[in-house]
Amino acid sequence: MHSSPQDRRPHGGNPQAYGSPSGPQVYGTPQGQPSPGYGSAQIPQGQYGSAQAPQGQYGSAQVPQGQPSPGHGAAQVPQGQYGSAQVPQGAAAAAGFGAPPVGQSAQPRPAEYGRPAGQGEPSPAGAKAGKPRKRRKGVLVTVLALVVALGAGLGGVAVFKPDLMSNLLAAPDWQSPSAAPPAEPAAAPVLAALTGAPVPDAALLKQALDPLIEGSPLGDNVSASVVDISTGEVLYERTPTKMITPASNTKLVTAAAVLSTRGPDYRITTRVVAGPNPGEVVLIGAGDATLGVTAKKFYEGAAQLDDLAAQVKKAMGTTPITKVITDGGLFTGPVTSPDWPSDTLSEGTVSRITALMINGTRSNLKQQVMPFTWYSDPERAAGDAFAKLLGLTASAKGAAPEGAATGSAAPSPQGSTAAAGPPAPGTELGSVRSAPLLRQVEQMLTESDNTLAEALARQVALAKGQPASFAGAAAAMEQVVTELGLDAAQSDLLDGSGMSPKNKISPQVLTALLVKAAGGTDSHLSDFFNGLPVAGWSGTMGARFAKSKAGFGVVRAKSGTLNGVNALSGVVQTADGRLLAFAVLADGVPVDRDTAQNALDRIAAAIAVCGCR
Repeated sequence: MHSSPQDRRPHGGNPQAYGSPSGPQVYGTPQGQPSPGYGSAQIPQGQYGSAQAPQGQYGSAQVPQGQPSPGHGAAQVPQGQYGSAQVPQGAAAAAGFGAPPVGQSAQPRPAEYGRPAGQGEPSPAGAKAGKPRKRRKGVLVTVLALVVALGAGLGGVAVFKPDLMSNLLAAPDWQSPSAAPPAEPAAAPVLAALTGAPVPDAALLKQALDPLIEGSPLGDNVSASVVDISTGEVLYERTPTKMITPASNTKLVTAAAVLSTRGPDYRITTRVVAGPNPGEVVLIGAGDATLGVTAKKFYEGAAQLDDLAAQVKKAMGTTPITKVITDGGLFTGPVTSPDWPSDTLSEGTVSRITALMINGTRSNLKQQVMPFTWYSDPERAAGDAFAKLLGLTASAKGAAPEGAATGSAAPSPQGSTAAAGPPAPGTELGSVRSAPLLRQVEQMLTESDNTLAEALARQVALAKGQPASFAGAAAAMEQVVTELGLDAAQSDLLDGSGMSPKNKISPQVLTALLVKAAGGTDSHLSDFFNGLPVAGWSGTMGARFAKSKAGFGVVRAKSGTLNGVNALSGVVQTADGRLLAFAVLADGVPVDRDTAQNALDRIAAAIAVCGCR
């Protein structure tokens, strides 16, 4: 198998979000239980469906003024440092803040989309029946103390946007899809300075890491880079410019490229226009991989075809709808990469990539974990689903009338009864917009979603005037690498997901990208820190670090796995509270996936425990 189902968790489809055992829960956290690594406040009921979700992915944990910072002296969070003595979740997210509550077992959860459906979440060790309230109180105190320690002792790469965060604490504007959801506030990051924590001594860090790399199970072809994220100072390196297959670490570049070109607030618009003949309607694919059919969908917050169908029926007025045509011409070239192994599709790790698809082309929404079953013809599947919503049995492929694909045709009057007679060819009949790209990037990174990554790479191509194809997306991403000031000579990418074993990149480029993202010079780039999963807790890191628990909560990283390839890149907070960027890439790995991943986890955990002074 070329791409193992490494530590993935489902995105939150129905009926249970993230495969949790009872009720719709966010990231599988039991309702009302504090979210380790993210604070303890709860998101109001209704933000993610009907469940009370633990505050964490986007929220803020309120921190009492003056609370001592265990492990970091008597550091305090002064009022005003993070607003009104609050630590916004985006800030914590950037540094990998937080750890599972004391006593909670982070059980290994398999696969890149997570544990099997129905498997429960870890239970607090030693919990006694009849005393849940007492246990929750202890957890709350532990988590709040940890948030204070990390926020005050570190100073943080506090990448956050106050206006955006307050918006996210309310019910998202995409919770009830509409034709024209209001735009989110423009990104305006505020970065707290990284001060107060000492930089590790490079010689001591080398003493700690060399034994874990030399002669390790990872083999002889291991390259690594560790740098201070505030200054960019190199603290450890091992053939850092050597180009190695990054596997899913490629998604770090994809995330940075799409956010720096499209921006976090950009939404993909899927439109329907009148066809060339009376009664015909044309569904135009815009590259939104997350598009759902009804409220029962795979991606939370995605646009829905049933909403679009309602608009079309109203716009058509008394004109009967006789035919649904799909236009997927936005994407060009092959639907699978010529650089992928021939058996890639059959593994269920990535689908065919088309401009029009539903639910990331998953044909069975009951499958919440990898491997997935894909539609063999994603565009036809989406068209047929739309046709059924309009009372027809099937769709046909074609093209929108000239001018309609660019939106130059006049829209139909949506707010009132449509004019008598059929709409003129190309007239817009309805549109729906995706969740902001920031949401999609977070989903892509957190769950290592290969299909979504390829669709987002196409957005980079479109933004850069390149063909929306594998080749065009790769060329556009390489262009962005250069524009970000990174060494393009150390990056050679052929796709956006990392599924190709021919992709090559150096650890130095990855750590330089992380430093660039944290620097604050690009307000859009910093957003992808929110999507990096937390060691031992969320997304692709949920099943990791079981044998290296020192990394719990203080490592945020992207994993990468192909046959003989293992990688881990992200940020880690040291014992002294310094935030470092790291990348470790290994090719020609002679051992099995789990052994290799444990070896990588030990390296990251060693950085975490090393004060190295």
